Amino acid sequence: MDNFILNKENEIYYECGYSCDNVIFLNLGDEKYFITDGRYTIDATQNATAEVITTKNLLKTAKEILLKKRIKKLKIDPANWDYESFVSLSKIVTLQKIPNYSHKKRMIKSQKELEIIKKSVYLGALAFEEFKTEIEFNINEFELSYRFKEKLSARGSRDLSFEPIVAINENSAKPHAVVSEKILNKNDILLLDAGLKYQRYCSDRTRTINPNNNSMSKIQKFENSEYQKIYDIVLKAQEEAIKNIKIGMPIKKLDEIAREVITKAGYGEYFVHSLGHGVGLDIHEWPYVNSRNDIKIKEGMVFTIEPGIYLPDKFGVRIEDMVCINLDGSVEVMSEYI
Repeated sequence: MDNFILNKENEIYYECGYSCDNVIFLNLGDEKYFITDGRYTIDATQNATAEVITTKNLLKTAKEILLKKRIKKLKIDPANWDYESFVSLSKIVTLQKIPNYSHKKRMIKSQKELEIIKKSVYLGALAFEEFKTEIEFNINEFELSYRFKEKLSARGSRDLSFEPIVAINENSAKPHAVVSEKILNKNDILLLDAGLKYQRYCSDRTRTINPNNNSMSKIQKFENSEYQKIYDIVLKAQEEAIKNIKIGMPIKKLDEIAREVITKAGYGEYFVHSLGHGVGLDIHEWPYVNSRNDIKIKEGMVFTIEPGIYLPDKFGVRIEDMVCINLDGSVEVMSEYI
């Protein structure tokens, strides 16, 4: 019998098809309880595949159910709970601490999930294409970001996976750059990292482009020879990692492959993050593609491949695509080109 407790929106949505910002979810064998307050009763009753219980004290009600059902053990992700709540629960039930409990469950996607994610990725790539006509010189990152978000969100009808990164020249050397008043000029280098949500599932994509060329393709040509050199190294690193993806191999091998290309070119110290991360209901989830992760690649996984080189105070290059391991074992780079 699988008994567990959740309090995070996406984790609860995965279990019962609905969530909100104030809920505790209990799964006690075949019984599911969606414990929330009166603001969400109607929506929860209409959408959640669980018994909806309205209360002013969520934790107290959850404990009452656990006592009534005589539950002895309960799985919990300790990182998701404040200390007081954790201690309170531990007084009435033995808590089985399982870090990343929901992320591990969600790591292998169903066919339906894969189809939703592919649509999310497609819409994201399409938004990149629509945005390229909005790129103008002599405007700053704030204005570029505003125009980008308009395309990504379809004028507000879609949620974004995260706040887009729009970074010019030296700002692109910051992997998580914050938009500024930096002005875009001809022959600059422009890094764009963004994604959107479709049916709550995220997409994630990065392109580093020459804005002179009005192209979001991964084939980019720069007049600046240093831009071109670094770009070509990063592109080679991504291509090498993608073409070596195989079912059953440790996922850390992909990080090693990409990092070796960059290191051999003399820029290893400037590849400052891991190669990628899983994507689903959360923008960052399992499996993480880093040098420490021994988990083996399996059918149903979705993750990014995003090598980068960042030269402080000069510029940076990152190229990112989402990769899907289909249930038939085939590897698909989703919307690599559109």
